[in-house]
Amino acid sequence: MEVDGPVGGYGPSYVLCHCHWQPEEVRAERLTVILVHGLEGSSSSQYMIGNSARALAAGFNVVRMNMRSCGGTDEISPTLYHSGRSGDVAAVFKSIVEAQKLESIALVGYSMGGNLVLKFAGEVAAGPPPQLKAVVGVSPLMDLAISSPALHEPQNRVYEWHFLRNMIARVRRRMVLFPAIYGGAELRKIRSMRLFDEHIVARYGGFTGADDYYFSVASSRYADRFNVPTLILHSLDDPFIRMLPSTREALMDNSNVTYVETQHGGHCAFLESPQNDDDGRWAERTLLRFLQAHIHGS
Repeated sequence: MEVDGPVGGYGPSYVLCHCHWQPEEVRAERLTVILVHGLEGSSSSQYMIGNSARALAAGFNVVRMNMRSCGGTDEISPTLYHSGRSGDVAAVFKSIVEAQKLESIALVGYSMGGNLVLKFAGEVAAGPPPQLKAVVGVSPLMDLAISSPALHEPQNRVYEWHFLRNMIARVRRRMVLFPAIYGGAELRKIRSMRLFDEHIVARYGGFTGADDYYFSVASSRYADRFNVPTLILHSLDDPFIRMLPSTREALMDNSNVTYVETQHGGHCAFLESPQNDDDGRWAERTLLRFLQAHIHGS
């Protein structure tokens, strides 16, 4: 699906979506769930597959969306993904509504994907598309300015290096695929997530620097504006997602937001001991119940 025009002599940029439809005779009237993964994830991430299976079994349509260059799609996207690409969510939303005549859409995002869907919801808050019925953010990266440096804390360095290793490898591939754009990438300067954001994301994403990037793309700026049913799951022991007190307060004061804060859950995990026929994946069960309650009650 095309999400951006040509740049630097290459393009356009496309994202890959895997669509799972209910039978054609009921497809348009069923809820469609657009799932968006997190940093360095893809449409094949475990939570993407798990939520897809639950949603399909509940009778919903599912679209597993890859961010730009993710899911093995480096060749079809000269531009890089980042936390501000809510326009890509908008493009996917518009395209599938028009193609399938869909009546209701729910957006579900994990981590960075949570920021993307919440940012989109905030941007359209003054006049949301009539098809937009609900939004869910699981461990959403709403406050980048405090979450990015948290990755550089000693106890989180293993996470930071895991992300950086994959992200630097992605840039190296792009230096070969799109040398006119990335040939001068300053990879030797990168020793932290902030430096990656400064020298790669900001430089190639059109921001003046890391601070400009963090401020410009933060969905927390819209926390008091969300005006469709919104569920946010946040764990206090998330190792690197931080939330400003002002963001938390705005979410809790917004009557359209169901803000669920747990003592334990880590980052996007929210696992509990399985009981009976349940698999212990609390977040997946919780968000599905939220969608069912608000769609069937709308």
